[in-house]
Amino acid sequence: MKRVFSGVQPTGNIHLGNYLGALKQFVELQDDNECIYCIVDLHSITVPQDPKELRSHILDVAALYLSVGIDPKKSIVFVQSDVSGHSELSWILTCSAYTGELSRMTQFKDKSRGKESAPAGLFMYPVLMAADILLYDTDIVPVGNDQKQHIELCRDIAIRINNKYKKTFVVPDGRFLKEGARIMALDDPTKKMSKSAENIHSRISLLDEDGKIKKSIMRATTDSDGEIRFDPENKPGVSNLLTIYSVLSGKSIDDVVASFAGSGYGDFKKELVEITKEALLPIRQNFSEIRESDELKAILRDGAERAGAIAEKTMKRVKDNFGIGF
Repeated sequence: MKRVFSGVQPTGNIHLGNYLGALKQFVELQDDNECIYCIVDLHSITVPQDPKELRSHILDVAALYLSVGIDPKKSIVFVQSDVSGHSELSWILTCSAYTGELSRMTQFKDKSRGKESAPAGLFMYPVLMAADILLYDTDIVPVGNDQKQHIELCRDIAIRINNKYKKTFVVPDGRFLKEGARIMALDDPTKKMSKSAENIHSRISLLDEDGKIKKSIMRATTDSDGEIRFDPENKPGVSNLLTIYSVLSGKSIDDVVASFAGSGYGDFKKELVEITKEALLPIRQNFSEIRESDELKAILRDGAERAGAIAEKTMKRVKDNFGIGF
């Protein structure tokens, strides 16, 4: 079977964009692949975090992993910092990465724009991501389209090292959804949906109550022409809502558009509210039960042990090929 690896940061509630762009893929992949899913807490400290809140969010994300359908009997679920190989391999990869290629990373440019300086960890973020992936001889990385550049960097570093130090790493492939992989902000459809946006109605979090879901969707930005059609360039707001409707309902965008022919935005949004509430209700119910269970931490400990055994083998091969350690 192919090996799959991916992870989510424990910073704030996971939103609809995270779910449709990544977590939904996680669940689909675990039946036919060997899957390793991580809560990437080391990535989250590239910006300041409250330690108490961060620990709580780690458990929140772990519970959400299980709530959306990830099965710890089929998949390995663990916390990144519990396996030391992530940090160790990150340094080794740093020595084979170049400042020029890292400075071209779009996310670094976006997050550091307008600042006199930025944390070095933010600059090196893609190298740690590459270490996460390469540590487990990963074949497939299911992520949102916004991570394509980071996956390409990971592949470049792996190939570079393989060419110099014989076959050290498996070169992974990204798996990207054609629809739903890039869900935009409800208040500004030119920007990606984000956990950190100030306006809480810019996003729908997986744990939002029905009232919040309704308010956010009904307030969502559209346009003034009143026609429901998919046109991301000229109608980004409506197109974003159509994408959400399509992925949650399982219908093609063309079928959704056809079903609302002659309808206004109000009717369309009301129906989207119901579709969204129906999709998220079981996740919210599962979360309440799982988050408070004693089993959650036991699953993470078991996952770290299983992940660590794989990582240890990779690190031995890496050190042998680089000529470090005994």
